[in-house]
Amino acid sequence: MKLYIGNKNYSSWSMRPWVLMRQSGISFEELTLRFDSFAPDSSFKLQALALAPTGKVPLLVDEGLIIWDSLAICEYLAERFPDKHLWPQTVAQRARARSLVAQMHSGFGALRSFCPMNIEAQLQESGARLWAEHADLRSDVQQLEELWTPLLSAASGPMLFDQFSIADAFFAPVCMRINSYGLPTSAPVRAYVQRVTQLPATQEWIQAALAEQDFLQFEEPYRQQR
Repeated sequence: MKLYIGNKNYSSWSMRPWVLMRQSGISFEELTLRFDSFAPDSSFKLQALALAPTGKVPLLVDEGLIIWDSLAICEYLAERFPDKHLWPQTVAQRARARSLVAQMHSGFGALRSFCPMNIEAQLQESGARLWAEHADLRSDVQQLEELWTPLLSAASGPMLFDQFSIADAFFAPVCMRINSYGLPTSAPVRAYVQRVTQLPATQEWIQAALAEQDFLQFEEPYRQQR
């Protein structure tokens, strides 16, 4: 099984299935398609298009079967490895978890746009400015508060649905954004962000992201250099 990903410092969509697989003990070979740009003739785009029609990462290849899109990959893994319990245990919890994941997959546009994932950077000053200037960013974080807080209050374990699941993997890059930009959150949400940050798989991803030392200016319009 092979998982194609982008730069760990920047690629939030790659992070989701990678953390899910690593934290759940699913073996895979990691292959990186470095971001040089997203132009049609870029090396990244040409390599990605040779694998799947979207020309994007992540991509999972399993015995010749190619699955693209992070949510499709996670759903495939849940079926492929039912013993890993990648979704929560009860029907109601699974339905709720899928709703949250789908909302993350298609929503939170302001958070993703204004605060792109950048694990290496300390961007609290930028975060404070963005927070003050953009009501839609504040609204996205408020939505997170409203989604997470009741689940955390009801949970008997450290994660959103007690134990680690696809839902936590999907929100791991959001936790990275909250950390990097210093976005204000309530105490329960801050504690959850720290628990996700301290997961062994998340820590492994973070350390690899820090080791990349691959500054891509087109990914960081707010900085000219490191």
